[in-house]
Amino acid sequence: MTNGSHRDTDLDRRVRENQQRQAADLGDSFDFVVCGAGASGSVIARRLAEDGAASVLLLEAGGRDDVPSVTEAALWPTNIGTETDWAFQAEPNPNLNGRSLLLSMGKVLGGSTSINVMTWARGHKTDWDHFATESGSDAWNYESVGDIYRRVEDWHGEGDRTQRGSGGPVYIEPSDNKHPVGHAAVEAATVLGIKRFDHPNGEMMEGKGGAALADNCIRDGKRRSMFRAFTYPVMDRPNLTVLTDALVRRVIIEGQRASGVEVSYRGQVRRFSASTEVVLALGGIQTPKVLMLSGVGDEDSLRPFGIPVVGHLPGVGRNFQNHLGFSCVWEASKSWPPDSVGTGVMYWPSRSGGDSPDFFACHGALQLASPENIARFGMPELGWSILGALSHPKSRGIVELTGPDPDTPVRVMENGLSHPDDMALARECLAGLREVGASPVMRPFTKREFMPGDLEGDELLGYMRDGAMTYWHSVGTAKMGRDPMSVVDGSLKVYGIDGLRVADGSVMPRITSGNTMAPCVIIGERAAEEIRAEHRLGADTVLV
Repeated sequence: MTNGSHRDTDLDRRVRENQQRQAADLGDSFDFVVCGAGASGSVIARRLAEDGAASVLLLEAGGRDDVPSVTEAALWPTNIGTETDWAFQAEPNPNLNGRSLLLSMGKVLGGSTSINVMTWARGHKTDWDHFATESGSDAWNYESVGDIYRRVEDWHGEGDRTQRGSGGPVYIEPSDNKHPVGHAAVEAATVLGIKRFDHPNGEMMEGKGGAALADNCIRDGKRRSMFRAFTYPVMDRPNLTVLTDALVRRVIIEGQRASGVEVSYRGQVRRFSASTEVVLALGGIQTPKVLMLSGVGDEDSLRPFGIPVVGHLPGVGRNFQNHLGFSCVWEASKSWPPDSVGTGVMYWPSRSGGDSPDFFACHGALQLASPENIARFGMPELGWSILGALSHPKSRGIVELTGPDPDTPVRVMENGLSHPDDMALARECLAGLREVGASPVMRPFTKREFMPGDLEGDELLGYMRDGAMTYWHSVGTAKMGRDPMSVVDGSLKVYGIDGLRVADGSVMPRITSGNTMAPCVIIGERAAEEIRAEHRLGADTVLV
């Protein structure tokens, strides 16, 4: 057994013994209560616990993450719709021919980083500069968050290392899938007028786009969730308590200050107080739900349910955004080993010729299509696909309460393709995917385009409305900004409520280009920076 294995085994033992002690002698008062152990919450819990003087409680509604469906990277699809998935069901959408999308979100230690495809995508330069403009703080601009990315990354790839970080907690490697169709598609993407890059994070995210092998948080076929990267290594500390199966029902707000949370835990409703701050990091659907149940939201929506309003913030639950994917499937000319993760990514601008990508796509030897289009077209025995999406859709949805009981589901109207500009761009996105698939580079791997094939006009529109699939990037419902619909300020404090911050994808004023896991890590790091500075937690205690 190697020294590393000895250290891992010793850490496991220390974590287990420490957390058993904490649960057996569970108090009800902490300095900080962090709600949600996903990409953002895992970071915040780590950074606050690094100061040994601060007591931290991390609450997770889901269970443990040491199960094969989570730990084995290739098994990620087996989580969908199971106990590790919140499995939110959106309302029927007339723009998708009345379909109701399943909006999966991780309900397990690690949150969605424990059930997703593990793609590490930093977001485009214009995304972060937009955050800085909306918040009024340069701490959110591309240059500033680039410093954070380099600090947290442990990148194992080729190319310009001045753009990437090493030695940080987040292990990242280029896709190691050997299926040739994924590598060929990276080359074929040049037909869209974009360059190939050594990696998709760095220079590629500063211009119009590009194509590269995907960056994944996978090591030796094992998932590296953000909980495992950030929180688990410090769970042997006596000042950090992590509770699973602990559902946050509401924030306790006394006067205009958050003083704690109400939680369903082990069959009881318990209260945990927070002497310093409560941080909500529950994701783009649960965070606005808990805010509204706590009396923070649109007063006209809360009063009919008898919820006392402590903060009239009409933007809570509004501004819902998501990436909808549109797939093309090709019948393959020969068989290769299956690919459940994907090999490459590409970003490219629309014909209007902007300075940033309007579209992004992932591709590989996996066959992706909606149940409706599979029922219509079938699936080839051997095939590969490209799933493309709009980087910044204009459609906006809503998350709203259906009652005052925390056990009552929320109503999610995702409203994809409700904005007419989105459908026009989606058609252009699909045309770009077909162009890549039809390029000479791809001919050795392709028998024919299986779907959509030769559809045109209304038939093609129907294919897209039947075929739109969610990337499960639910964000924007407690947005950061300075306008009347903003919920948090540039330091992620909830307007009008002391001692309460929101730090997860719900604070995004606009969805970032590509996958949202990495930007949520940045949101967690930024929240921790603000909290540590305000409360003078030890600056010299940060562990990488």
